[in-house]
Amino acid sequence: MTTRESPSSLARYLLIAYALLVIYASLHPFSGWIDPGVPPFAFLSAPLPRYLTAFDLIANVVGYMPLGFLTVLAIYPGVRGAPAASLAFSAGLALSLSVEALQTYLPTRIPSNVDVASNSVGALLGALLAVITTRLLLRDAGIQALRYRLFRVGGRVDLGLVLLGLWLLSQLNPETLLFGNGDLRGLFPNAGGQHHPAEVFIRTEAAVAAANTLAVSLFATTLMKREQPLRAVILAVLLTALCVRSFAYGLLFSSQDIFLWVTPGALFGIAVGALTGIIAASLSMSLRIALAGLALMIATAVVNLAPENPYLTAALAVWRQGHFLNFTGLTRVVSALWPFVALAYLLSLASERGHGQRDG
Repeated sequence: MTTRESPSSLARYLLIAYALLVIYASLHPFSGWIDPGVPPFAFLSAPLPRYLTAFDLIANVVGYMPLGFLTVLAIYPGVRGAPAASLAFSAGLALSLSVEALQTYLPTRIPSNVDVASNSVGALLGALLAVITTRLLLRDAGIQALRYRLFRVGGRVDLGLVLLGLWLLSQLNPETLLFGNGDLRGLFPNAGGQHHPAEVFIRTEAAVAAANTLAVSLFATTLMKREQPLRAVILAVLLTALCVRSFAYGLLFSSQDIFLWVTPGALFGIAVGALTGIIAASLSMSLRIALAGLALMIATAVVNLAPENPYLTAALAVWRQGHFLNFTGLTRVVSALWPFVALAYLLSLASERGHGQRDG
């Protein structure tokens, strides 16, 4: 049981992860660096951008709200109230100024004083929201109590929860098969391109969905206390992921395409993976860790051998990425790296249990 004023290591890990994601999205694609011959902060006194849309303003505000929100939670209970909001606002302003200054040296990016202003407003709004809700979130009677009731105690488990959140984020990447993380073929020129019968694609898609569903299901159970409803959490995680996937297709394509991911192979794979995960939830922790790692390796191998989806390829070819170019670059890198980071995490869990058993 946590104390009434306990700090949240989970909030701190989430803050670090989100700050890194913001930096990556702001500086993507990290190529073509040049010296334009102007001071890095010259944009602050520049005229307002000629083309300014409501979408840009809203996106910049919303993008920094979690940063301000998580900063307040991360420094609680040492700093709270108005000082916490001020510190969160200052952190958001400093980060925005830094990445905008660096964008001066990226030919594909345009630093903007309006971006700094809207980012700072977003950080302040997020901070004020956190100040209002901190007691609900972090005290014993709040949401943090749910975290400690369902999941095991410790910073390692908090890291696992962050990884689970990043997996949900990766489902916003429209370029992959359902749950098909770990695709590294984009790093190599002239990868793929071979034609396959439709049956091969359907079977491969089902295998990718099934293996990843099983891996993530068991990954979630390794974070939980044994007496908690493991199977219910598995279903909740998978349902949330499908909702995120549908939202991504609706946002990035159109509202008519929210179920573009629904295919016979994907549905069959989800059903098989979920059923296997629910059955395997009764296994010992060591076996669940091993099975999750094996499923991750199989899923990553298969996704890198999978033929391209001709329908999704056609949709992406005519898709106007526009404002979402940097966002998809972010989700693409999270999707590509997630299985390898998750596998390293599972190996650390297995090592920890092995040492614990020998020491015991």
